Amino acid sequence: MITNQRAELALATLQHQPVKGIPIGLIHVMEHAVIEHLAGARPGSYRLDPYKTYIDMLERVGVCMVDQMLMENPLSMGDHGYEADSDTSLASSGPIVRDGIVIDSPEACVDHMERFLFPQIQADIRNFRHEAHVQTVINAESRDQQLLGPNILKTGHGVLTFPCLLYTHYGYESFFMAYALYPEVMEHLFSLQADLAVLRNKAVVAAYQKAGRPLYHRLDHDMADSRGLLVSLASLEKLWLQHFCRSIAPAVAAGFKLLWHCDGNLMAMIPALLACGVNGFQGFQYEDGMDYVKICRMKAKSGDPLVIQAGVSVTRELPLGTPADVKRQIDFLVANGPPTGLFLSFSSSCAPGTPLINIETAVAGMQYYQQYGRS
Repeated sequence: MITNQRAELALATLQHQPVKGIPIGLIHVMEHAVIEHLAGARPGSYRLDPYKTYIDMLERVGVCMVDQMLMENPLSMGDHGYEADSDTSLASSGPIVRDGIVIDSPEACVDHMERFLFPQIQADIRNFRHEAHVQTVINAESRDQQLLGPNILKTGHGVLTFPCLLYTHYGYESFFMAYALYPEVMEHLFSLQADLAVLRNKAVVAAYQKAGRPLYHRLDHDMADSRGLLVSLASLEKLWLQHFCRSIAPAVAAGFKLLWHCDGNLMAMIPALLACGVNGFQGFQYEDGMDYVKICRMKAKSGDPLVIQAGVSVTRELPLGTPADVKRQIDFLVANGPPTGLFLSFSSSCAPGTPLINIETAVAGMQYYQQYGRS
């Protein structure tokens, strides 16, 4: 049972109960010196004890809810971004090799899927054990909640699964050429992913219900850039959407609040996501065309207002604006947010080099609205 005032505020907000204050969602800062400053810790403390220092930061900021556990994530960063000795695999320009197959063409991508990936997913389906998965989820979520302590509500991230575009696995060029040239293979991929996801998600629902965890989960998969969707909406509706819908159906039926993380311009996809049962959004790159005001006026499939984690922009106001710009954006997010279900946060990870005065201004604004609400 949640007994702390901040955690209770988060839970009541997720349930669209009338509350005075506006809760603060996860604040993810990547620069070590800023984490230490916000935590009231000595310089160098983050590398020595990343979990304690990071959670101290969350506590002093007044964070009410954490979905994604990112305590060690900034270890890959230095004061100016990724360091030479950090994991730079995502930036590697070398060939992608999967199970001895060099993924250098759409045909190689399809070959690997048919020879290795599809059989592996089918084996995972055959070997899936419901009760074991239920217990694994309970153990992980309980451990994370204990680590965060009673003041911060731990909610879901990365536990519910659904079909994804595998561009990080095969590379953008090969995967998206395969997507365009071999749609029947792509639909088979999404169908198999969904078959496994349904099994997993039924277990996740059972775990959350058994453990009394809040029925909330953030769904994270980038399907847009600043120009719009990575693939056409028509192709998604034909190949992907039905499999996504049936993947999340167990959570929708159980009454989960399902938020979609918004990177890029996702506007064209929002009606389809809402129709499947997504009932909230997090992030927002406003400069790319994400219409915050319009989204906050939309309704979930149930008719309820959406749950919105409104973020101060980590790509515009925070790194490039003035404190007045930051304050103005927070006021705008509050004034135009949904009547219930609103959280305040950053739009995504706050990168090294962001002016400290802007971060402090954002934190102070969020703390003000947490205490006084819209009044």
